[in-house]
Amino acid sequence: MLMKTKEKRVKKDAKILRKFIHIYCKTHHGKHEGGYCPECREVLEYALKRDEKCPLDPKPKCKDCHIHCYTPEMRRKIREIMKFSGMYYIKRGRLDWLFHYFF
Repeated sequence: MLMKTKEKRVKKDAKILRKFIHIYCKTHHGKHEGGYCPECREVLEYALKRDEKCPLDPKPKCKDCHIHCYTPEMRRKIREIMKFSGMYYIKRGRLDWLFHYFF
């Protein structure tokens, strides 16, 4: 049962990461084949790999984690992406993203 919970969380996190990075990339880097520029695809793959291999259970939000498995540069990039995309969705009435951010 624990494994199913982790798989479910990883899938949910991956869905959110893909949407947030897609919006950021489309707005800042224009349209690309496959939906992401090479830089944003690298950030997405890095974040997905880190999320999947998180050793903590239950996994905290990355911003509240005491381990910080992201490199400082990737941490800066993902923070920028999440901040921009979060505001983007909130301004367009997607309050469910705000709920996810705080809870």
